Amino acid sequence: MSSAGLLREAMEPRKKKTKIKYAFTCAITASMASIVLGYDIGVMSGASLYIKKDLDLMDVQVEILVGILSIYSLVGSFAAGRTSDWIGRRFTVLFVAAFFFAGALIMGSAVTYATLMLGRLVAGIGVGYGVVIAPLYTAEISPPSARGFLTSFPEVFINLGILLGYVSSYAFARMPLHVGWRLMLGIGAAPSLMLALLLSGMPESPRWLVMKGRLADARAVLEKIADTPEEALERLADIKAAAGIDADGIDEKQVWRELVASPTPTVRRILITALGLHFFQQATGSDSVVLYSPRLFQSAGIAGDDQLLAATCAMGVTKTLVVLVSMFLLDRVGRRPLLLCSTAGVIISLLGLATGLTIVGQNPEDTRIPWAAGLCVASVLAYVSSFSVGLGPVAGVYTSEIFPLRVRALGFALGMACNRVVSGVMSMTFLSLSGAVTIGGTFFLYAGVAVIAWVFFFTCLPETRGRNLEDMASLFDTGTAQDASPMKHTAGCRATLLGSSLS
Repeated sequence: MSSAGLLREAMEPRKKKTKIKYAFTCAITASMASIVLGYDIGVMSGASLYIKKDLDLMDVQVEILVGILSIYSLVGSFAAGRTSDWIGRRFTVLFVAAFFFAGALIMGSAVTYATLMLGRLVAGIGVGYGVVIAPLYTAEISPPSARGFLTSFPEVFINLGILLGYVSSYAFARMPLHVGWRLMLGIGAAPSLMLALLLSGMPESPRWLVMKGRLADARAVLEKIADTPEEALERLADIKAAAGIDADGIDEKQVWRELVASPTPTVRRILITALGLHFFQQATGSDSVVLYSPRLFQSAGIAGDDQLLAATCAMGVTKTLVVLVSMFLLDRVGRRPLLLCSTAGVIISLLGLATGLTIVGQNPEDTRIPWAAGLCVASVLAYVSSFSVGLGPVAGVYTSEIFPLRVRALGFALGMACNRVVSGVMSMTFLSLSGAVTIGGTFFLYAGVAVIAWVFFFTCLPETRGRNLEDMASLFDTGTAQDASPMKHTAGCRATLLGSSLS
């Protein structure tokens, strides 16, 4: 082999690492949008204890205050799909920063319950934008070989935000009552400022650029993340063929028809899979455990605000460390095995927690059984570990992968809308449900839902690891002639476009 050939071979790994680093940086920046959601979840679990005391709220008001953010985020979730197709994925991130910055300031300066709810509305819209745009952008900018790893970043940053919220609650807990919780909420504006500053370094999604007919710009971005110029051209051809668009762009009404009104059997199966995945992610009680963790530990026998918040911080650390492990498993083990094992762990953890809480609740405070309290704490830690290793990160990764390009933004927005509705319902009914069927009975109910979830995942979710986004439809193809012809057309378009690009 010539010296030039040897030099070229030696340079290839370095080039590949450089390109992965570029995609890595883009994913990190976009995922900063997820910190705002995580921070709000984490800080509100502690702040709600002090808000209730300071404003003299009832349990129902606390439920609404805690859970209403998910309902408000529906506005941002639906708007994000349209906005990201209109002005681009990159600039949609600005909406996240602007809304949550304003919402944090309003909540931090609130003196009445009504003002707090206004701040929740504004922040909720920003959260809705963030939960859609972060994984959507990351999936579209990532190479197939590292897409699972990179697309799990939003979930990692949500958990990091939750941990920061717990730490903030603990740090400001000793402040005067009327000051502490306002600082907890107001300091949430800081991640928004950081996100706005980092935006200048983000390129636009190459798939959005193709949808807008900006092929040269799309090719320039792809060349920065593809291993070779030839691979960049091939991926450009795939995206153009899968988009099925011309210079006039996308007809929004047609997108709604293709996804909701009259979808093909393949698209219908994709949509049902996405909605089911997001429904079960929330219906298995994740928000109830995270948002009301101080109450769970209190029910288990842990007394005192400092001890409750310290136990909650320990849970946050566990949750964050485990989700970091899942990042490295998504592209090695696959989405489906992680999801099934994770859901099985959730079932066992919920049964343990429900059993422990039931035993503790049946005994007076002065005769509580220590091992039952220990079972509750261990089950909570096992739950957040099981959830964070699979069910948490896989939902965002999987949904951002499976939709065809023409309907991807809207499809992902619908999935997240389902996620936020169920999250809001779970958050706003936990205290009332616990009062009706006991707190132990509530978690037995969640365990039953988790069993149904496992069956759904086993039956309906194929593996997507290592596949190009443009090839996902074949995994959900029902085998009908109606669905086969577009796939053949896509393959033909790919060959034609690639040939014309190389000539």
